Order: sequence, then structure tokens, then C-alpha cells
Amino acid sequence: MIVWLKIIHISAVSVWMAGLVSLPGLYVQRAHVVDKDALYRLQRMVRFSYVALISPAAFLAVGSGIGLIFAREVFVTWMSAKLALVGALVLAHTFAGLVIIRLFGEGEVYPVWRFLLGTGVVLALIGGVLFLVLAKPDIDISSLLPDGMSEPGALKRILAPLNPWATP
Repeated sequence: MIVWLKIIHISAVSVWMAGLVSLPGLYVQRAHVVDKDALYRLQRMVRFSYVALISPAAFLAVGSGIGLIFAREVFVTWMSAKLALVGALVLAHTFAGLVIIRLFGEGEVYPVWRFLLGTGVVLALIGGVLFLVLAKPDIDISSLLPDGMSEPGALKRILAPLNPWATP
């Protein structure tokens, strides 16, 4: 069961991440379209890629990843950091969908600087996810938090002076 979940997860993640990297390259082609037929073909290709390939892969990647977390009981710090980066990839995915909605309006273009920035951010996020998954670094979260925040009950003790209903 876990082997099949891993196969599904890795395959879906590969399609999702490759799609997120390729979308800005498709967007930038909008400036080079000369007639309405070519614009319509580009729009159909971009929307098909996003709706029929990349988005289902994203749902499958996230769903199978959640299944793997519970099947393997991976509750470690590097996994939390990875999930934060995956959350940022979900935001990038959502932003890509919003760009598609606006991009094919009259006179719209996708500037090259946005192509470079979008592709660079997505590649950095993908690189971070790959590093965390392959290296599985031992991240000491207690060194990143204020004193006592990694102790059970510390938040109650720290916030007690701010709580008017707390017993002295």
C-alpha cells in the first residue's frame, strides 16, 4: 500500500512541479501572438494544461502526501518545513490560475521580468522541497523559538499576564 502511495505521490508531484515551472514560459508567449486564432489556440493550451493536467496532479500530490504522512507517521520538524514550502507552492499554483484569467484579455501581456521572477520563485521552492525530502535535516526548532516555547504549557505561562480571566 505504501509503495503505491509513494508511486502516485512522486508521479503527481513531478507533473505538478513541472507544470508550475512551464506555465510562465507559456504566459510570455502571449506577447508574440499576432492574430485571434493563434491567441485562441494559446489560451486553450494554457487553460487545458492548468485545468486538466496541473491542477489534478496538484490535488493528487497533496492527497497522496497526506496519506503518506499518516501511513508512515512522519511527524518530524523537516516535514513541517516541507509542508510550509508545499503551502507556498499551492499559493504559486493559485496565483498561476489568477494570471490565466487575466492574461488573455484585450491588450494584456506577461512581462519578461515577471516570467523570470515567477520561474525563479517556483524553482527555489521546488529546490527547498527536494532538499528537505532528500537530506531530512535535523532541524532544532527550539533554537528558533523564544525561550520556553518548546516546553509543554509554556504558551499559557507566557500569555497569563495578558489574560484577564487567568487565576493568579
